[in-house]
Amino acid sequence: MKNTFGKNIIPIDENKRLEEVYKYAELNGTADKYFNEMAFIIAKCFSTPIALISLVGNDHVEFKGNFGLAEVNTVDRGASLCSLAILDSEPTIFMDATKEPCLLANPLVAGDFGLKFYAGAPITTKNGHNIGTVCVVDKNPRKFNVEDINLLKSFANNVIRELEYRLILVETISE
Repeated sequence: MKNTFGKNIIPIDENKRLEEVYKYAELNGTADKYFNEMAFIIAKCFSTPIALISLVGNDHVEFKGNFGLAEVNTVDRGASLCSLAILDSEPTIFMDATKEPCLLANPLVAGDFGLKFYAGAPITTKNGHNIGTVCVVDKNPRKFNVEDINLLKSFANNVIRELEYRLILVETISE
């Protein structure tokens, strides 16, 4: 995996984190109807052209919910800003990504895509592992206030509750 950030993007607890990722959802490159609808709602709440619900796997990031990038299901982990967002318990926000030193070599920022704004809240399991993000993206710089941060965190909390509910269903059915 090529890392475009110039800093370590692998959490200290990576093996346990990956166990949690695969426990909650198999990474198979397909979006989920429920999470696609949720991504639509998130995009509308923030008035952004793109909203994603991601799971960060070993070498790629899979979009389980996708609004605005319908043709993209996965991206290399070393290029995805979601890889940075799982490193912290608080949301990662770049109001103007072109001014962030760690993003200057990133192909999504410096390349044709032209990413300028990113806000991603980690999806955190009950064991404290960040398995993915709920994020909003724009090709224009944007402001993001405390109310926005809290709303994004609420969406991330809703995603993990849905994943936990699905896990309970699977365990109940297999008993």
